[in-house]
Amino acid sequence: MVQAVSPGASPPISTNERDAGSPLLRAEPEAVIRRRILIVEDDEGAGQQLKRLLELDQGLEVALAANGQQALQCLREDNYSIVITDLRMPGLDGLDLIREIQRLHLNATAIVMTAFGGVDEAIQAIRLGAYDFLTKPIDVTNLRLLLARALRERELKDEVLALRRELKTRFSFHNIISKSPRMHAIFELINNIGDTNTTVLIEGETGTGKEQLARAIHSASSNRSGPLVAINCTAVPESLLESELFGHEKGAFTSAVSQRKGRFEMANGGTLFLDEIADIPAPMQAKLLRVLQERRFERIGGTQSIDVDVRILAATNRSLKRMVKQGTFREDLYYRLNVVRIELPPLRERPEDIPLLAEHFAEKYARVGEAPKKFSTGAMQRLLQYSWPGNVRELENLVERMSVTSRRNVIEEDDLPGELNSAHPSFGSVHIDLSRPLRSLLQEVTAYVEKQYILKALRKTRGHVGRAAKMCGYCRRSITAKIAEYQLDRSAFSES
Repeated sequence: MVQAVSPGASPPISTNERDAGSPLLRAEPEAVIRRRILIVEDDEGAGQQLKRLLELDQGLEVALAANGQQALQCLREDNYSIVITDLRMPGLDGLDLIREIQRLHLNATAIVMTAFGGVDEAIQAIRLGAYDFLTKPIDVTNLRLLLARALRERELKDEVLALRRELKTRFSFHNIISKSPRMHAIFELINNIGDTNTTVLIEGETGTGKEQLARAIHSASSNRSGPLVAINCTAVPESLLESELFGHEKGAFTSAVSQRKGRFEMANGGTLFLDEIADIPAPMQAKLLRVLQERRFERIGGTQSIDVDVRILAATNRSLKRMVKQGTFREDLYYRLNVVRIELPPLRERPEDIPLLAEHFAEKYARVGEAPKKFSTGAMQRLLQYSWPGNVRELENLVERMSVTSRRNVIEEDDLPGELNSAHPSFGSVHIDLSRPLRSLLQEVTAYVEKQYILKALRKTRGHVGRAAKMCGYCRRSITAKIAEYQLDRSAFSES
Protein backbone atom coordinates (compact mmCIF):
# COMPACT_ATOMS: atom_id res chain seq x y z
CA MET A 1 0.00 0.00 0.00
CA VAL A 2 1.16 3.52 -0.75
CA GLN A 3 1.32 5.73 2.30
CA ALA A 4 3.73 8.55 1.38
CA VAL A 5 2.56 11.73 -0.36
CA SER A 6 4.71 12.80 -3.29
CA PRO A 7 5.79 16.43 -3.03
CA GLY A 8 4.28 18.58 -5.70
CA ALA A 9 1.65 16.03 -6.72
CA SER A 10 -1.25 17.57 -8.62
CA PRO A 11 -4.52 17.48 -6.69
CA PRO A 12 -7.17 15.36 -8.41
CA ILE A 13 -10.06 16.89 -6.44
CA SER A 14 -12.07 19.90 -7.49
CA THR A 15 -13.73 21.23 -4.34
CA ASN A 16 -14.69 24.28 -2.36
CA GLU A 17 -14.58 25.10 1.36
CA ARG A 18 -18.08 23.83 2.00
CA ASP A 19 -17.42 20.46 0.34
CA ALA A 20 -13.90 19.96 1.68
CA GLY A 21 -14.96 19.08 5.22
CA SER A 22 -18.25 17.33 4.51
CA PRO A 23 -18.45 13.54 4.44
CA LEU A 24 -19.45 11.76 1.25
CA LEU A 25 -22.07 9.60 2.93
CA ARG A 26 -24.09 10.54 6.00
CA ALA A 27 -24.07 7.60 8.35
CA GLU A 28 -25.91 7.13 11.59
CA PRO A 29 -23.47 7.13 14.52
CA GLU A 30 -24.84 3.89 15.90
CA ALA A 31 -24.58 0.49 14.19
CA VAL A 32 -22.52 1.79 11.25
CA ILE A 33 -21.93 -0.84 8.58
CA ARG A 34 -18.44 -0.25 7.23
CA ARG A 35 -17.84 -0.67 3.50
CA ARG A 36 -14.37 -1.17 2.07
CA ILE A 37 -13.08 0.86 -0.89
CA LEU A 38 -9.84 0.32 -2.83
CA ILE A 39 -8.22 3.23 -4.66
CA VAL A 40 -5.82 2.30 -7.48
CA GLU A 41 -3.64 5.29 -8.38
CA ASP A 42 0.01 5.37 -9.43
CA ASP A 43 0.30 9.05 -8.41
CA GLU A 44 0.93 8.77 -4.67
CA GLY A 45 -0.10 12.33 -3.87
CA ALA A 46 -3.35 12.11 -5.83
CA GLY A 47 -4.16 8.74 -4.29
CA GLN A 48 -3.54 9.95 -0.74
CA GLN A 49 -5.66 13.06 -1.29
CA LEU A 50 -8.60 11.00 -2.54
CA LYS A 51 -8.10 8.53 0.30
CA ARG A 52 -8.28 11.28 2.95
CA LEU A 53 -11.43 12.69 1.36
CA LEU A 54 -13.20 9.30 1.40
CA GLU A 55 -12.13 8.61 4.98
CA LEU A 56 -14.20 11.59 6.13
CA ASP A 57 -17.14 9.20 6.01
CA GLN A 58 -17.15 7.03 9.13
CA GLY A 59 -18.90 4.24 7.22
CA LEU A 60 -15.98 3.68 4.81
CA GLU A 61 -12.65 1.91 5.11
CA VAL A 62 -10.24 3.01 2.38
CA ALA A 63 -7.11 1.25 1.12
CA LEU A 64 -4.62 2.39 -1.51
CA ALA A 65 -2.84 0.40 -4.24
CA ALA A 66 -0.06 1.82 -6.43
CA ASN A 67 -0.83 -0.18 -9.58
CA GLY A 68 -3.12 -2.76 -11.11
CA GLN A 69 -1.03 -5.75 -10.09
CA GLN A 70 -1.01 -4.66 -6.46
CA ALA A 71 -4.76 -4.02 -6.67
CA LEU A 72 -5.38 -7.60 -7.87
CA GLN A 73 -3.40 -8.92 -4.92
CA CYS A 74 -5.50 -6.81 -2.54
CA LEU A 75 -8.74 -8.01 -4.14
CA ARG A 76 -7.66 -11.65 -3.81
CA GLU A 77 -6.74 -11.24 -0.13
CA ASP A 78 -9.65 -9.07 1.07
CA ASN A 79 -13.20 -8.13 0.12
CA TYR A 80 -13.83 -4.65 -1.28
CA SER A 81 -17.18 -3.17 -2.23
CA ILE A 82 -15.83 -0.53 -4.64
CA VAL A 83 -12.64 -0.24 -6.68
CA ILE A 84 -11.84 3.29 -7.89
CA THR A 85 -9.06 3.00 -10.45
CA ASP A 86 -7.07 5.26 -12.71
CA LEU A 87 -7.06 4.11 -16.33
CA ARG A 88 -3.51 4.96 -17.38
CA MET A 89 -0.96 3.24 -15.20
CA PRO A 90 2.33 1.46 -15.96
CA GLY A 91 2.21 -2.32 -16.14
CA LEU A 92 -1.33 -3.52 -15.57
CA ASP A 93 -3.46 -0.50 -16.51
CA GLY A 94 -7.06 0.23 -15.56
CA LEU A 95 -8.62 -1.57 -18.54
CA ASP A 96 -6.58 -4.72 -17.89
CA LEU A 97 -7.51 -4.54 -14.20
CA ILE A 98 -11.21 -4.44 -15.06
CA ARG A 99 -10.76 -7.39 -17.43
CA GLU A 100 -9.13 -9.38 -14.63
CA ILE A 101 -11.87 -8.44 -12.16
CA GLN A 102 -14.47 -9.76 -14.60
CA ARG A 103 -12.46 -12.87 -15.53
CA LEU A 104 -11.82 -13.85 -11.92
CA HIS A 105 -15.41 -12.98 -10.85
CA LEU A 106 -14.17 -10.75 -8.06
CA ASN A 107 -17.11 -9.37 -6.15
CA ALA A 108 -16.28 -5.65 -6.48
CA THR A 109 -17.82 -2.71 -8.36
CA ALA A 110 -15.31 -0.81 -10.52
CA ILE A 111 -15.36 2.97 -11.05
CA VAL A 112 -12.71 4.46 -13.36
CA MET A 113 -11.01 7.87 -13.25
CA THR A 114 -9.79 9.53 -16.42
CA ALA A 115 -8.71 12.89 -17.79
CA PHE A 116 -11.03 14.75 -20.17
CA GLY A 117 -9.11 13.36 -23.13
CA GLY A 118 -9.67 9.77 -22.02
CA VAL A 119 -13.46 9.61 -22.18
CA ASP A 120 -13.31 7.07 -25.01
CA GLU A 121 -11.19 4.81 -22.82
CA ALA A 122 -13.68 5.25 -19.97
CA ILE A 123 -16.54 4.19 -22.24
CA GLN A 124 -14.50 1.15 -23.25
CA ALA A 125 -14.02 0.36 -19.55
CA ILE A 126 -17.78 0.48 -19.00
CA ARG A 127 -18.24 -1.96 -21.88
CA LEU A 128 -15.78 -4.27 -20.14
CA GLY A 129 -17.83 -4.16 -16.94
CA ALA A 130 -17.00 -0.93 -15.11
CA TYR A 131 -19.90 0.68 -13.26
CA ASP A 132 -19.23 4.33 -14.25
CA PHE A 133 -16.42 6.84 -14.70
CA LEU A 134 -15.22 10.14 -13.23
CA THR A 135 -13.24 12.81 -15.08
CA LYS A 136 -10.29 14.59 -13.49
CA PRO A 137 -10.19 16.91 -11.68
CA ILE A 138 -12.84 15.05 -9.71
CA ASP A 139 -15.89 16.99 -8.64
CA VAL A 140 -16.76 16.11 -5.04
CA THR A 141 -20.51 16.38 -5.56
CA ASN A 142 -20.42 13.95 -8.50
CA LEU A 143 -18.13 11.65 -6.53
CA ARG A 144 -20.53 11.69 -3.57
CA LEU A 145 -23.59 10.88 -5.71
CA LEU A 146 -21.85 8.22 -7.79
CA LEU A 147 -20.33 6.49 -4.78
CA ALA A 148 -23.61 6.47 -2.85
CA ARG A 149 -25.45 4.96 -5.84
CA ALA A 150 -22.75 2.37 -6.44
CA LEU A 151 -22.75 1.34 -2.78
CA ARG A 152 -26.54 0.95 -2.75
CA GLU A 153 -26.40 -1.29 -5.82
CA ARG A 154 -23.46 -3.20 -4.34
CA GLU A 155 -25.52 -3.86 -1.21
CA LEU A 156 -28.38 -5.19 -3.34
CA LYS A 157 -26.01 -7.51 -5.23
CA ASP A 158 -24.46 -8.71 -1.97
CA GLU A 159 -27.94 -9.37 -0.60
CA VAL A 160 -28.83 -11.45 -3.66
CA LEU A 161 -25.61 -13.49 -3.25
CA ALA A 162 -26.33 -13.95 0.44
CA LEU A 163 -29.87 -15.12 -0.33
CA ARG A 164 -28.52 -17.62 -2.86
CA ARG A 165 -26.08 -18.96 -0.30
CA GLU A 166 -28.87 -19.16 2.27
CA LEU A 167 -31.09 -20.95 -0.25
CA LYS A 168 -28.38 -23.55 -0.87
CA THR A 169 -27.84 -23.96 2.84
CA ARG A 170 -31.57 -24.36 3.38
CA PHE A 171 -31.75 -27.15 0.80
CA SER A 172 -28.48 -28.79 1.84
CA PHE A 173 -28.13 -31.59 4.37
CA HIS A 174 -24.59 -32.85 4.99
CA ASN A 175 -23.62 -32.13 1.34
CA ILE A 176 -26.86 -33.56 -0.06
CA ILE A 177 -28.83 -30.94 -2.00
CA SER A 178 -32.58 -31.33 -2.39
CA LYS A 179 -35.81 -29.48 -1.95
CA SER A 180 -37.99 -32.54 -2.48
CA PRO A 181 -40.44 -33.18 0.39
CA ARG A 182 -39.60 -36.90 0.18
CA MET A 183 -35.89 -36.17 0.61
CA HIS A 184 -36.57 -33.75 3.46
CA ALA A 185 -38.52 -36.49 5.23
CA ILE A 186 -35.42 -38.68 4.87
CA PHE A 187 -33.25 -35.88 6.29
CA GLU A 188 -35.55 -35.61 9.29
CA LEU A 189 -35.37 -39.38 9.83
CA ILE A 190 -31.55 -39.23 9.72
CA ASN A 191 -31.56 -36.48 12.33
CA ASN A 192 -33.74 -38.64 14.56
CA ILE A 193 -31.52 -41.73 14.31
CA GLY A 194 -28.18 -39.92 13.97
CA ASP A 195 -26.97 -40.45 17.54
CA THR A 196 -28.21 -44.03 17.79
CA ASN A 197 -26.41 -47.26 16.89
CA THR A 198 -29.30 -48.43 14.72
CA THR A 199 -28.52 -50.43 11.59
CA VAL A 200 -29.83 -48.75 8.43
CA LEU A 201 -30.68 -50.34 5.08
CA ILE A 202 -30.62 -47.93 2.12
CA GLU A 203 -32.41 -49.05 -1.03
CA GLY A 204 -32.45 -47.12 -4.27
CA GLU A 205 -31.66 -47.26 -7.95
CA THR A 206 -28.10 -46.93 -9.21
CA GLY A 207 -26.92 -43.33 -9.10
CA THR A 208 -29.43 -42.03 -6.55
CA GLY A 209 -26.70 -41.23 -4.02
CA LYS A 210 -26.80 -44.12 -1.54
CA GLU A 211 -23.18 -43.70 -0.49
CA GLN A 212 -23.67 -39.94 -0.09
CA LEU A 213 -26.64 -40.65 2.17
CA ALA A 214 -24.53 -43.08 4.19
CA ARG A 215 -21.95 -40.34 4.70
CA ALA A 216 -24.73 -38.02 5.85
CA ILE A 217 -25.89 -40.58 8.43
CA HIS A 218 -22.32 -40.96 9.67
CA SER A 219 -21.87 -37.17 9.85
CA ALA A 220 -25.09 -36.89 11.87
CA SER A 221 -23.68 -39.34 14.46
CA SER A 222 -22.06 -36.92 16.88
CA ASN A 223 -21.37 -39.67 19.43
CA ARG A 224 -19.23 -41.76 17.06
CA SER A 225 -15.61 -40.65 16.87
CA GLY A 226 -14.41 -43.42 14.56
CA PRO A 227 -14.17 -43.22 10.75
CA LEU A 228 -16.61 -44.16 8.02
CA VAL A 229 -15.19 -47.23 6.25
CA ALA A 230 -16.83 -48.33 3.00
CA ILE A 231 -16.58 -51.54 1.03
CA ASN A 232 -18.24 -52.38 -2.28
CA CYS A 233 -19.24 -56.01 -1.95
CA THR A 234 -19.52 -56.39 -5.73
CA ALA A 235 -16.02 -55.10 -6.45
CA VAL A 236 -14.27 -57.58 -4.12
CA PRO A 237 -13.82 -61.17 -5.38
CA GLU A 238 -15.61 -63.79 -3.30
CA SER A 239 -12.29 -65.40 -2.31
CA LEU A 240 -11.03 -62.13 -0.83
CA LEU A 241 -14.23 -60.77 0.69
CA GLU A 242 -13.82 -62.52 4.06
CA SER A 243 -10.27 -61.20 4.41
CA GLU A 244 -11.41 -57.69 3.44
CA LEU A 245 -14.13 -57.72 6.08
CA PHE A 246 -12.44 -59.52 8.97
CA GLY A 247 -8.72 -59.36 8.19
CA HIS A 248 -6.21 -62.22 8.46
CA GLU A 249 -3.20 -63.35 10.43
CA LYS A 250 0.26 -63.83 8.99
CA GLY A 251 0.50 -67.22 7.27
CA ALA A 252 -3.28 -67.77 7.20
CA PHE A 253 -2.96 -68.52 3.48
CA THR A 254 -0.25 -68.45 0.82
CA SER A 255 -0.22 -64.69 0.14
CA ALA A 256 -0.74 -63.66 3.78
CA VAL A 257 2.80 -62.43 4.41
CA SER A 258 1.76 -60.21 7.32
CA GLN A 259 -1.14 -59.54 9.64
CA ARG A 260 -3.89 -57.42 8.13
CA LYS A 261 -6.83 -55.66 9.74
CA GLY A 262 -10.23 -55.98 8.10
CA ARG A 263 -12.86 -53.31 7.49
CA PHE A 264 -14.67 -54.13 10.75
CA GLU A 265 -11.56 -53.35 12.79
CA MET A 266 -10.78 -50.26 10.73
CA ALA A 267 -14.30 -48.94 11.42
CA ASN A 268 -14.18 -49.59 15.18
CA GLY A 269 -15.90 -46.70 16.98
CA GLY A 270 -17.31 -45.47 13.68
CA THR A 271 -19.43 -46.69 10.79
CA LEU A 272 -19.07 -49.56 8.31
CA PHE A 273 -20.84 -49.03 4.99
CA LEU A 274 -21.59 -52.25 3.09
CA ASP A 275 -22.41 -51.14 -0.44
CA GLU A 276 -24.21 -53.55 -2.80
CA ILE A 277 -24.98 -55.88 0.12
CA ALA A 278 -27.23 -57.99 -2.14
CA ASP A 279 -24.15 -59.38 -3.92
CA ILE A 280 -22.64 -61.03 -0.84
CA PRO A 281 -22.45 -64.79 -1.52
CA ALA A 282 -24.42 -67.22 0.66
CA PRO A 283 -21.47 -68.53 2.76
CA MET A 284 -20.45 -64.99 3.66
CA GLN A 285 -24.04 -64.08 4.56
CA ALA A 286 -23.93 -66.59 7.43
CA LYS A 287 -20.62 -65.26 8.73
CA LEU A 288 -21.79 -61.65 8.43
CA LEU A 289 -24.98 -62.47 10.34
CA ARG A 290 -22.97 -63.87 13.24
CA VAL A 291 -20.80 -60.77 13.45
CA LEU A 292 -23.82 -58.46 13.33
CA GLN A 293 -25.43 -60.39 16.16
CA GLU A 294 -22.39 -60.66 18.43
CA ARG A 295 -20.26 -57.69 17.34
CA ARG A 296 -17.34 -60.11 17.66
CA PHE A 297 -15.20 -62.01 15.13
CA GLU A 298 -11.82 -63.64 14.52
CA ARG A 299 -9.37 -62.82 11.78
CA ILE A 300 -8.77 -65.56 9.23
CA GLY A 301 -6.20 -67.90 10.70
CA GLY A 302 -6.61 -66.39 14.15
CA THR A 303 -8.08 -67.71 17.39
CA GLN A 304 -8.49 -64.50 19.39
CA SER A 305 -11.97 -62.93 19.38
CA ILE A 306 -12.04 -59.23 18.56
CA ASP A 307 -14.86 -57.05 19.90
CA VAL A 308 -15.88 -54.03 17.82
CA ASP A 309 -18.27 -51.12 18.27
CA VAL A 310 -19.42 -50.52 14.71
CA ARG A 311 -22.57 -49.04 13.25
CA ILE A 312 -23.68 -50.90 10.14
CA LEU A 313 -25.08 -49.14 7.09
CA ALA A 314 -25.97 -51.29 4.08
CA ALA A 315 -27.08 -50.30 0.60
CA THR A 316 -28.48 -52.08 -2.42
CA ASN A 317 -30.07 -51.24 -5.76
CA ARG A 318 -32.21 -54.38 -5.54
CA SER A 319 -35.07 -55.43 -3.28
CA LEU A 320 -33.71 -57.64 -0.52
CA LYS A 321 -37.26 -58.61 0.37
CA ARG A 322 -37.75 -59.91 -3.15
CA MET A 323 -34.46 -61.80 -2.95
CA VAL A 324 -35.55 -63.40 0.33
CA LYS A 325 -38.69 -64.70 -1.39
CA GLN A 326 -36.54 -66.04 -4.22
CA GLY A 327 -34.27 -67.78 -1.73
CA THR A 328 -31.12 -65.90 -2.79
CA PHE A 329 -30.74 -63.87 0.41
CA ARG A 330 -30.96 -65.08 4.01
CA GLU A 331 -34.16 -64.03 5.72
CA ASP A 332 -32.52 -63.71 9.16
CA LEU A 333 -29.77 -61.47 7.73
CA TYR A 334 -32.39 -59.38 5.97
CA TYR A 335 -34.24 -58.71 9.23
CA ARG A 336 -30.93 -57.96 10.97
CA LEU A 337 -30.15 -55.32 8.32
CA ASN A 338 -33.67 -53.99 7.87
CA VAL A 339 -34.00 -52.25 11.24
CA VAL A 340 -34.48 -48.81 9.67
CA ARG A 341 -35.11 -48.84 5.94
CA ILE A 342 -34.62 -45.77 3.74
CA GLU A 343 -35.83 -45.86 0.15
CA LEU A 344 -34.14 -43.19 -1.97
CA PRO A 345 -36.49 -41.89 -4.67
CA PRO A 346 -35.11 -41.78 -8.22
CA LEU A 347 -34.45 -38.40 -9.80
CA ARG A 348 -37.43 -38.70 -12.15
CA GLU A 349 -39.72 -38.73 -9.09
CA ARG A 350 -38.26 -35.49 -7.70
CA PRO A 351 -37.94 -33.20 -10.76
CA GLU A 352 -37.90 -30.13 -8.51
CA ASP A 353 -34.31 -31.07 -7.65
CA ILE A 354 -33.06 -31.03 -11.26
CA PRO A 355 -32.52 -27.23 -11.59
CA LEU A 356 -30.96 -27.08 -8.12
CA LEU A 357 -28.58 -29.96 -8.83
CA ALA A 358 -27.73 -28.69 -12.31
CA GLU A 359 -26.70 -25.30 -10.89
CA HIS A 360 -24.68 -26.99 -8.14
CA PHE A 361 -22.79 -29.21 -10.59
CA ALA A 362 -22.23 -26.30 -12.98
CA GLU A 363 -20.50 -24.42 -10.16
CA LYS A 364 -18.54 -27.52 -9.17
CA TYR A 365 -17.17 -28.14 -12.67
CA ALA A 366 -16.75 -24.55 -13.87
CA ARG A 367 -13.39 -23.87 -15.52
CA VAL A 368 -10.94 -21.91 -13.39
CA GLY A 369 -11.50 -18.19 -13.91
CA GLU A 370 -14.80 -18.71 -15.77
CA ALA A 371 -18.40 -18.28 -14.68
CA PRO A 372 -20.48 -21.45 -14.22
CA LYS A 373 -22.49 -22.46 -17.26
CA LYS A 374 -26.17 -21.58 -17.31
CA PHE A 375 -28.96 -23.56 -18.94
CA SER A 376 -31.40 -21.79 -21.24
CA THR A 377 -35.13 -22.18 -20.59
CA GLY A 378 -35.42 -24.67 -23.45
CA ALA A 379 -32.43 -26.71 -22.30
CA MET A 380 -33.71 -26.83 -18.73
CA GLN A 381 -37.08 -27.99 -20.04
CA ARG A 382 -35.29 -30.88 -21.74
CA LEU A 383 -33.58 -31.78 -18.48
CA LEU A 384 -36.95 -31.78 -16.73
CA GLN A 385 -38.53 -33.97 -19.44
CA TYR A 386 -35.78 -36.59 -19.45
CA SER A 387 -36.33 -39.75 -17.37
CA TRP A 388 -32.72 -39.92 -15.99
CA PRO A 389 -32.22 -43.71 -15.82
CA GLY A 390 -28.77 -43.04 -14.31
CA ASN A 391 -30.29 -40.62 -11.77
CA VAL A 392 -28.15 -37.97 -10.05
CA ARG A 393 -24.90 -39.54 -11.25
CA GLU A 394 -26.04 -39.24 -14.86
CA LEU A 395 -27.04 -35.61 -14.36
CA GLU A 396 -23.68 -34.83 -12.78
CA ASN A 397 -21.81 -36.45 -15.67
CA LEU A 398 -23.89 -34.49 -18.18
CA VAL A 399 -23.27 -31.13 -16.49
CA GLU A 400 -19.55 -31.88 -16.17
CA ARG A 401 -19.39 -32.69 -19.90
CA MET A 402 -21.30 -29.54 -20.81
CA SER A 403 -19.06 -27.43 -18.55
CA VAL A 404 -15.86 -28.50 -20.28
CA THR A 405 -17.06 -28.83 -23.89
CA SER A 406 -19.52 -25.96 -24.38
CA ARG A 407 -17.92 -22.75 -25.63
CA ARG A 408 -20.94 -20.64 -24.78
CA ASN A 409 -21.81 -19.35 -21.33
CA VAL A 410 -25.43 -20.46 -21.80
CA ILE A 411 -26.12 -24.08 -22.75
CA GLU A 412 -28.86 -24.27 -25.38
CA GLU A 413 -31.05 -27.17 -26.45
CA ASP A 414 -28.84 -28.03 -29.42
CA ASP A 415 -25.82 -28.36 -27.09
CA LEU A 416 -27.40 -31.28 -25.24
CA PRO A 417 -26.59 -34.89 -26.23
CA GLY A 418 -28.92 -36.78 -28.53
CA GLU A 419 -30.71 -38.82 -25.89
CA LEU A 420 -31.99 -35.64 -24.24
CA ASN A 421 -32.96 -33.90 -27.47
CA SER A 422 -34.90 -36.97 -28.57
CA ALA A 423 -36.76 -37.23 -25.27
CA HIS A 424 -40.52 -37.10 -25.50
CA PRO A 425 -42.30 -34.24 -23.77
CA SER A 426 -43.67 -35.03 -20.35
CA PHE A 427 -47.41 -35.16 -19.88
CA GLY A 428 -48.74 -31.71 -19.09
CA SER A 429 -45.79 -29.87 -20.70
CA VAL A 430 -46.45 -30.57 -24.39
CA HIS A 431 -45.06 -28.04 -26.85
CA ILE A 432 -47.80 -27.16 -29.32
CA ASP A 433 -46.26 -27.01 -32.80
CA LEU A 434 -48.82 -25.78 -35.32
CA SER A 435 -46.63 -26.95 -38.20
CA ARG A 436 -47.47 -30.54 -37.20
CA PRO A 437 -50.88 -32.15 -37.72
CA LEU A 438 -52.93 -32.46 -34.53
CA ARG A 439 -53.37 -36.20 -35.12
CA SER A 440 -49.58 -36.70 -35.13
CA LEU A 441 -49.15 -34.74 -31.90
CA LEU A 442 -51.95 -36.67 -30.20
CA GLN A 443 -50.35 -39.98 -31.23
CA GLU A 444 -47.03 -38.90 -29.75
CA VAL A 445 -48.57 -37.78 -26.45
CA THR A 446 -50.70 -40.93 -26.23
CA ALA A 447 -47.68 -43.16 -26.84
CA TYR A 448 -45.66 -41.31 -24.20
CA VAL A 449 -48.40 -41.53 -21.55
CA GLU A 450 -49.07 -45.19 -22.39
CA LYS A 451 -45.38 -46.10 -22.09
CA GLN A 452 -44.99 -44.28 -18.77
CA TYR A 453 -48.16 -45.86 -17.39
CA ILE A 454 -47.00 -49.37 -18.31
CA LEU A 455 -43.53 -48.67 -16.85
CA LYS A 456 -45.06 -47.56 -13.56
CA ALA A 457 -47.39 -50.57 -13.51
CA LEU A 458 -44.47 -52.96 -14.09
CA ARG A 459 -42.50 -51.25 -11.34
CA LYS A 460 -45.48 -51.49 -8.99
CA THR A 461 -46.04 -55.21 -9.74
CA ARG A 462 -42.31 -56.10 -9.72
CA GLY A 463 -42.45 -56.98 -13.42
CA HIS A 464 -45.50 -59.29 -13.16
CA VAL A 465 -47.16 -59.04 -16.60
CA GLY A 466 -50.54 -60.38 -15.54
CA ARG A 467 -50.99 -57.98 -12.62
CA ALA A 468 -49.64 -55.08 -14.71
CA ALA A 469 -52.15 -55.88 -17.46
CA LYS A 470 -55.00 -55.86 -14.94
CA MET A 471 -53.80 -52.55 -13.53
CA CYS A 472 -53.65 -51.03 -17.04
CA GLY A 473 -57.02 -52.45 -18.06
CA TYR A 474 -55.43 -54.51 -20.88
CA CYS A 475 -55.49 -58.26 -21.56
CA ARG A 476 -52.22 -60.13 -21.09
CA ARG A 477 -51.64 -60.42 -24.87
CA SER A 478 -52.07 -56.65 -25.33
CA ILE A 479 -49.72 -55.70 -22.53
CA THR A 480 -47.12 -58.17 -23.84
CA ALA A 481 -47.40 -56.57 -27.30
CA LYS A 482 -47.01 -53.08 -25.79
CA ILE A 483 -43.93 -54.17 -23.80
CA ALA A 484 -42.38 -55.41 -27.05
CA GLU A 485 -43.44 -52.28 -28.97
CA TYR A 486 -41.83 -49.92 -26.45
CA GLN A 487 -38.84 -52.27 -25.94
CA LEU A 488 -39.38 -52.46 -22.19
CA ASP A 489 -37.25 -54.84 -20.15
CA ARG A 490 -39.62 -56.18 -17.51
CA SER A 491 -36.80 -58.24 -15.94
CA ALA A 492 -35.34 -54.95 -14.70
CA PHE A 493 -38.31 -54.68 -12.33
CA SER A 494 -38.38 -58.27 -11.11
CA GLU A 495 -35.91 -57.49 -8.31
CA SER A 496 -36.61 -53.80 -7.84
